[in-house]
Amino acid sequence: MKINHPYITIRSAASLMVLCILLFSSSCKTTQSGDKSTSGKSASEMSNKDKVTFDMLFFDANKEKILGNLDKAEVAFLEALKISPNNGAALYELANIYFYKKDKVKSLLYSKKAVAIDPSNEWFQLLYVDCLKQNKQSKEVAEVYETLIEKNPTKIEYYYELANSYLMSNKINDALKAYDKIEARFGVTEEASMQKLTIFNSLKSFDKSVAEVQKLIKAFPKEAKYYGMLGELYQSNGMNDKALQAFTDLLKIDSTNAFVHLSLADFYRNTKQNDKAFEEIKIAFKSNELDIDPKIKILLSYYEITEKFPELKPDAFKLCDILIGVHPNEAKAFAMYGDFLFRDKKLSDAREKYRKAISIDKGKYALWENLLIIDSDLNDVPSLSQESKEAMDLFPNQPLPYLFFADSNIKLKNYKEAIDALNEGKEFVIDNKILTAQFYTLIGDAQNSLKNFPASDNAYDKALELDPNNISVLNNYAYFLSLRKTNLEKAGAMSKKCNDLEPNNNSYLDTYGWILYQQSKYDDAKVWIGKALDNGGRNNGTLLEHYGDVLFKLGETENAVKYWMDAKKVGGTSDFIDKKIADKKLYE
Repeated sequence: MKINHPYITIRSAASLMVLCILLFSSSCKTTQSGDKSTSGKSASEMSNKDKVTFDMLFFDANKEKILGNLDKAEVAFLEALKISPNNGAALYELANIYFYKKDKVKSLLYSKKAVAIDPSNEWFQLLYVDCLKQNKQSKEVAEVYETLIEKNPTKIEYYYELANSYLMSNKINDALKAYDKIEARFGVTEEASMQKLTIFNSLKSFDKSVAEVQKLIKAFPKEAKYYGMLGELYQSNGMNDKALQAFTDLLKIDSTNAFVHLSLADFYRNTKQNDKAFEEIKIAFKSNELDIDPKIKILLSYYEITEKFPELKPDAFKLCDILIGVHPNEAKAFAMYGDFLFRDKKLSDAREKYRKAISIDKGKYALWENLLIIDSDLNDVPSLSQESKEAMDLFPNQPLPYLFFADSNIKLKNYKEAIDALNEGKEFVIDNKILTAQFYTLIGDAQNSLKNFPASDNAYDKALELDPNNISVLNNYAYFLSLRKTNLEKAGAMSKKCNDLEPNNNSYLDTYGWILYQQSKYDDAKVWIGKALDNGGRNNGTLLEHYGDVLFKLGETENAVKYWMDAKKVGGTSDFIDKKIADKKLYE
């Protein structure tokens, strides 16, 4: 236990005067009890003039110390010591100043002098021992505490400090003897026994560890945790029968204590009795007395374990059900449940749990991000728009809600709102080129839909500067250029790169074929769009219609009409499809 040195707060000039008189009075007594010094006079030998001067210097020094002017206080105390070098109070105060200034050498020097003059002064000894600690003189620290214990045998804190000083010097046996002295004088205490137990465990002294815990149980037979400690000791040393007996005794002491059941769960798990372990965990989870955090910690371990052992997932979900039943007002309970469901692709159920968690605590951004991802994966555009807007308002410096809001509003054809959100949100992206590229990609999509083609092309160019291999941008940008019959060489280069990066994608194959079509390279276009159809594109009305257009250009009119009719059946065609079929002519 640490005893702090007293510091004085000034109340008034009168109180300061009284204080200094008292200090000086005690200092004179200290000096008179000490030996005479060849370097100065004792208080009784000082002349009246010296006494007056000393009083004034001592008073001024204390006043400056109280005001926080330690340098001035130091000078005044040093001047006072010139008059009375053996004044213990002045030496003590000066040592205190040096200790505060972290001057290890001087603080030790003056505190040692003060103790030499008056060894019986407890405050002098305490300052001296602090200075010794500061100078890492463990042996001398122990000696001081031994002296303090001799003078103050009822102060338990000195015994603990003595034991700590022995431990710092790696004198384990002496430390144990100090703890034994505590027990002999004050009886069995948890702190001393726990310190001894730590030592015994580090020394792998199993029998002594057991004996120490049994001593605690005997002294405090109603304290449940000691039985748990005993059981864990036996269990760690393979003594399962004795461990089970200790845990059984623990249940007798406190059958409703959740920690008891967690200890039993550990025991059963370590002895491969997994069903019994799970039953004990369920009992602990049902306890209102057990805080939610240890339960969350257990579920996190299940989250990791079920990656390797998916057969344990039903157990994890049972615990999640218990958790939200016992803690219905805890956001983290529903969030944890949501994480398990999200990982298992149970998106609707996960979204329900995340929404519940958010209704309890709107301030957890990670929950909002997971919620928006689910909205997007479920293609629930209205929910994504609404919930991303709320997330933007709550977390205005987070970029992803802006991105989700823009994506949903592009699908809702609210292009201007999307562009405004994207321009605002991209400013919050820090050192993430890929994410910034996504913002420019959506700006390009929205501007293209508004037919603001220069702005759209500029945004796509910026996206590709940041992410040159972005397949989606390469394909879409190239396709939009082909529809406008603009910059077809650039479009062809981007589409070719896209197909090199991801071959056999029917949409990307069709884009390249369509660019060739716009360049009047009909034979080549037929080959590439044909590849698109052979790679899963026969259920895509746009691809079928494109192939029909190519066939018409190649003079295969009847075959072209057949593909146009197939395209109409599938859907997703141009507005000219009926007219093409009826007139057997190409309209663009």
